Formats: sequence, C-alpha cells, structure tokens
Amino acid sequence: MTTIIIVTLLAFGLSFIFALGGIGSAVALVPILHWYGLPLLVAKSTGLLVNTVSMTGASINNIRAKRLDFRLGIPIIISSFLLAPLGAWSSTYIPRSVVLAIFTLFLLFSGLMLIFFRAGKYEHQFREDRPIIAPALIGAAAGYLSGLLGIGGGGLIAPLMIMLGFNPKKVAVITAFVVPFSSLSGLVTYLAMGHTDLLLMIPAAIAAYIGGSLGTKVVHARFKPGTVKKFLGGLLLILALKMGLQLFG
Repeated sequence: MTTIIIVTLLAFGLSFIFALGGIGSAVALVPILHWYGLPLLVAKSTGLLVNTVSMTGASINNIRAKRLDFRLGIPIIISSFLLAPLGAWSSTYIPRSVVLAIFTLFLLFSGLMLIFFRAGKYEHQFREDRPIIAPALIGAAAGYLSGLLGIGGGGLIAPLMIMLGFNPKKVAVITAFVVPFSSLSGLVTYLAMGHTDLLLMIPAAIAAYIGGSLGTKVVHARFKPGTVKKFLGGLLLILALKMGLQLFG
C-alpha cells in the first residue's frame, strides 16, 4: 500500500510540473520509479499509461478547437503507432544497461532542447506543405523510443519537426495528438508480455490526469512558458547526470 501511495503522489506531482511546460511526465517518472525500486519494465508500462491518459485530454481539446492539422500529423501517428510495439518488444532482449544508457542520452537531448532550442528563430519560414516521408521517419524513431523507454516520444518529434520549418504551435498540437497513440500501442505490448502492475498503474494514471489538468490551468494563469521549460530542462539534465553516474561511475 505504501508503494501505491508514493507512486501515485509522484505521478500527480510530476504530471503537474511537466504540464506547466506542455510535456508528458513519463520522461521523468520512469527513471524515478525505477530508482524507487520498481522493475524497469513495470516503470516503463506505468509511464506509458500515464502519458496515454494525461495527453488524451489535451488532444481532445485541440480537436474541438480545430487546431489539429490531421494531414500533417497522420504519417507521424501511423509510423509511431506501428513502431512503439517493436520498441517495447525489443526492450526485453536488449541489456538493461544499454536501455538505461539510451535513456540517459534521451534525457540529455531533451534537457538541452528545452533549455537552448529556440523555436522562434524559425518563425519566418513556416512551411505549408504536408510531406509524408520525413514526418513518417520522425514518427517511427519517436515511436520506437516510446516503446523502448516507456516515454511518449514527443521530445524528439517537436524539435525535429520545427527544424524542418513547420509552425511550432502546429507542431505542439500534433505532438500532443501523437503521444497517446504511440504510448497506447507500446502499453498494449507490455500488457501482452505481462510486464505490468495494474493495481499500481491505475491509481497513478488517475493522479497523473488530475495533476496534468491542474498544471495546464496554472501555467496559463501564472507562468511564462520559457521560464518553465528552462526549469524542466534543468531537471532532466540532473536526472541524466544521476543516471549516467550510476551507469558509468
């Protein structure tokens, strides 16, 4: 019971904090749950469920507000949805140390992107075309990482799509729509393989949904997005440092 309470509180707190930056909390939740003592595969399936639940609400709101460019997002959605199960399946065969090393690199990449990447410098070169191959490849890479690491993959999709010249606001909406799909398909694979703990995951998912909803409301009322993203980037770099020291120290 103590473990359920602690995991639920972590899911709530991290989802609240990461919602301030419009980011799924699984990228921080998975390593923290693993350090707490959960098996890595259970921590990853918990992260995928949390992302599925917390990001679905944002996607529904975006669809209702007609902010989603379906034609641009479909190649990313399909490829990420198809590759996430492969990532989840392969994670049972890849050595744990290798998975954690990849996770460390992803935390480092995500943290640096949040702190230093400036979408504004691309504001005068918005593309209006809707290519298929490049977004599909980005979605495939994000989907595979989503299943492998138990994260949503949005931290990879957003900067790469913006670098290709697409409107950052449009990309943010697409990313929020893609993450639940890639997370869900990866989660189903972990469920099929038996690497889950539903008594632990369901309370965590409910808490994450509440925390994420509250965080979204707070950020619009009180915080500057740039400041929040720098804070979250710093947090991810600290997690990357801790994980790297454990692996290579």
